[in-house]
Amino acid sequence: MVTTAGEHDLAAEARTAGMVWQRELIRYTRTRIRIVTGLIQPLLFLFVLGYGMSSLVGTTGGFDFKKFVFPGVVAMSVVTTAIFSAISIVWDREFGFLREMLVAPVSRTALVLGKTAGGATVATVQGTIMLVLAPLIGVRMTPWLVVEVIGLELLMAVALTSFGVFVASRIAKMESFQVVMQLVLLPMLFLSGALFPVSGLPAWLTVVTRINPLTYAVDPLRRVVFAAQDMPAAAKARFPTGVDLFGYTLPIGAEIGIVVVFAVVFITAAIRSFGRAE
Repeated sequence: MVTTAGEHDLAAEARTAGMVWQRELIRYTRTRIRIVTGLIQPLLFLFVLGYGMSSLVGTTGGFDFKKFVFPGVVAMSVVTTAIFSAISIVWDREFGFLREMLVAPVSRTALVLGKTAGGATVATVQGTIMLVLAPLIGVRMTPWLVVEVIGLELLMAVALTSFGVFVASRIAKMESFQVVMQLVLLPMLFLSGALFPVSGLPAWLTVVTRINPLTYAVDPLRRVVFAAQDMPAAAKARFPTGVDLFGYTLPIGAEIGIVVVFAVVFITAAIRSFGRAE
């Protein structure tokens, strides 16, 4: 069997991306403190904010604020891990490893795809760990629901990791990256509907939530989780799902499509700007 030059190049690209992906996983498994610290903020929101707000919001048909905020907290764990996984690019630059990668005879597309795949895998694992907390707050999980959640986590993780890689490729200092990401990350999370419904908001806040791409990643996650719960009509009205755009409620497929477009745009942008990360 004759192997063409194109097939050889494609195999080499895949091996390069695979090695970068594996390096990200090794780095993650060797820093166990990162796993623990990545859970602290979501746990605070779930149990401290969840129990605190439940006393104010009340319970409707056995459904309370803790159950409402659970999908948002899972998304928060995925998004935070995904974006900050790109900090390894800035770290590699400071220690000179990035320059060695860039001068190697491999394409930068493979490097970006490997970084994105590695960060997305780590973020998906981090978010999936949160699912073990579901029974503690009364959220019912089924095998199929777990599969759906993991798929949505992975899509969300790819989109936000690619965004982080794009930003990291343009920043030289680790301190600058952390500041920029905090300025970007917190508004994205708080304005995504992770902690409150996106319906019935003031006009200006409605506009802000609709231009936030993370809104269209959080809502599908909440919708599939809620679909597996026994929610009475009163609870569905009290804790609504769905994103209304121009008077039309977007189906899950459309929301997923928006996230896919966001991911493709920033993967492409990261590939184009990665060459400047020397």
